[in-house]
Amino acid sequence: MAHKEFNFHIYNTTFYGQCWKAKNTKAVIVLAHGMGEHSGRYIHIAKTLNEHDFSVVAFDHFGHGKTTGKRGHNPSFEAVLESVAVIIEKARAFFPMTPVFLYGHSMGGNAVINYALKKTTHLQGIIATSPFLKLAFEPPKIKLALGKLLQKIAPSVTIGNEINPNDISREKIEVDTYINDPLIHSKISPNFSLTFIDSGKWAIENASQLTIPILLLHGTGDKIIDYRGTQKFAENTKRATLKLYKNGYHELHNDLCKKEMLEDVINWISSQL
Repeated sequence: MAHKEFNFHIYNTTFYGQCWKAKNTKAVIVLAHGMGEHSGRYIHIAKTLNEHDFSVVAFDHFGHGKTTGKRGHNPSFEAVLESVAVIIEKARAFFPMTPVFLYGHSMGGNAVINYALKKTTHLQGIIATSPFLKLAFEPPKIKLALGKLLQKIAPSVTIGNEINPNDISREKIEVDTYINDPLIHSKISPNFSLTFIDSGKWAIENASQLTIPILLLHGTGDKIIDYRGTQKFAENTKRATLKLYKNGYHELHNDLCKKEMLEDVINWISSQL
């Protein structure tokens, strides 16, 4: 597994990216991580994909990981989609004439779904795990009202993202690793919270516009993102393959079902080539 790091620059931000290259690349997977985390948490996924001749290109979102800028903040939802567009072009430059798949988890799942719905692009397919389309909990009304006010007068102000680390996985070692990761944070600005809530709802309502195949994976025990939002999205498009994991928690790739889940991803990618 050959690994290299790289940077790109948009919106006065220096983005951190990394690439895990397979020996014989059949396809390249462009990976977008979830809220509060970073691309370095997907090394085990990259390793497994590499073993099946799939290379991986990943990056840290605005306000996350090793990307510069205020933690938990982005300039706009459009800027997030633009960062996805740039990382796709990076992947194409690294692996010319190679099929490209977009893979997004949670917040990254929302971003890749909205990218596919709103941008003209030549992708082989999308994988979205526990995509942030509908929250599994009702944010406090006072917090939503405050967020809407802050978005108008101080959009970069951040508050807590309401994620309980115990809800990411049923495996204690994964929860402990999450808690002790210095690159993980719990900060979120209205430009991440409110715009992603709105864009998730929009994606569900406009799923019929999807023109490329998508694999949707979600656990029914997810306490962070409601699997029924993912289910509804799948019902609204003819391009979706949906699999629900009974009692699976938010990070399926770090949960009890991780082996099965990765096999499902690999089999689906192979079926699209």
